[in-house]
Amino acid sequence: MGRIYCIMGKSSSGKDTIYKKLAEDADLPVKTLVPYTTRPMRDGETDGVEYYFCDEDKLAELEAAGKVIELRAYNTVHGVWKYFTVNDHQMADETKDYLLIGTLEAYLKLRSYFGAGRVIPIYIEVEDGLRLQRAIERERKQEAPGYEEMCRRFLADAADFSEEKLAQAGITRRFVNLDLQETIREIREFIVQ
Repeated sequence: MGRIYCIMGKSSSGKDTIYKKLAEDADLPVKTLVPYTTRPMRDGETDGVEYYFCDEDKLAELEAAGKVIELRAYNTVHGVWKYFTVNDHQMADETKDYLLIGTLEAYLKLRSYFGAGRVIPIYIEVEDGLRLQRAIERERKQEAPGYEEMCRRFLADAADFSEEKLAQAGITRRFVNLDLQETIREIREFIVQ
């Protein structure tokens, strides 16, 4: 049975960029799993690439079919946004290894659903000051910057990825993202071991 590598980390840790680079690596034997969300698309995002963007009706349909593995709801400054993982067409081949982005909560639910031996955590870490700087730079590039929501996410990450929660989840290996290329190399090496 294949493995599911769950990339996670606080906002602006570089996990999206790392995920994209690993997904583009034709020599890396992993398929990508795209999560779902009810939040609106950001500038530069594409449906089916970063997320499958859907509405509440589609979420209800997937839940009724028993396909939702894990679901998280966040009360943002723009309203409630939901993020979830679906057991869908993407996971048809159980012999393959998969790569996805998630939260610590998502990782724990995936591990419970598929088994600890199948779901492998890849925790990306960046010093908080550098993360905040990256978040501000990314937000400035948006057509309508949402600094309030950016700050909410930044503060929520402190609780969501607390040292206590990481320890309880058994997350011991960390990939410190100071140099993007080096971090990608280390994670790639970890996956192919």
